[in-house]
Amino acid sequence: MKKFMLILFGMITLLVLAGCSSSEEAPNGESIASANSAPNFTLYDVNGGSHTLSDYAGKKVYVKFWASWCSICLAGMEDINTLAKDEEDFMVLTVVSPGFRNEKDTDSFKKWFSGVEEAKNLTVLLDEGGKITDQFQVRGYPTSAYIDSNGLLVQVLPGHVSNEVIIQKMETIQ
Repeated sequence: MKKFMLILFGMITLLVLAGCSSSEEAPNGESIASANSAPNFTLYDVNGGSHTLSDYAGKKVYVKFWASWCSICLAGMEDINTLAKDEEDFMVLTVVSPGFRNEKDTDSFKKWFSGVEEAKNLTVLLDEGGKITDQFQVRGYPTSAYIDSNGLLVQVLPGHVSNEVIIQKMETIQ
C-alpha cells in the first residue's frame, strides 16, 4: 500500500508540473502563440522616450521582462546589456513594471537604475501597473518574448536565457 501511494503521489506531481508548463509547442516546434499578433504597446523608457512596438515593424524584437528585486534578472544584466549593444539583426527591449508585483514605484526605480553600471546599453521600458506584462501573460521574472518581423508573438518563455540561445532562437524566426 505504501509503494502504491508513493507511485500515485509521483504521478500526481508529474501531472501538476506538466500543467504548470507555460509554453506549449506545436509539432513544428513553434509556440502555440505563434498565430497571434504580439500585443502592441506604447511605453516610455527610463529617459522619457516613447517606444511603440509597431514602430519596429519589419524587424524582429526580443523582449525581456524583469524586476529590480529579481536576483536571476540582475545576474543576467551584463549579458543582456552586451546583447543590446552588439546585436544588429533584432531589437532588444526590456520591460519593468513599476508598482506591479512588488516592483519599486517609477521614481524609486529610475533612481535605483541610474546606478546600474552594467545596463548602460539597455532600452528599459516602464510598464506602469503591469498592463503589458499581463497582456504577454508573464507569470514570473525573468521572461523572454520573441516577436518576428511581422509582429507575430512566436514564443513567451519564463526563466533566464543565455545570449547564445536568444540569438539561435531569433535566427529561426523570420
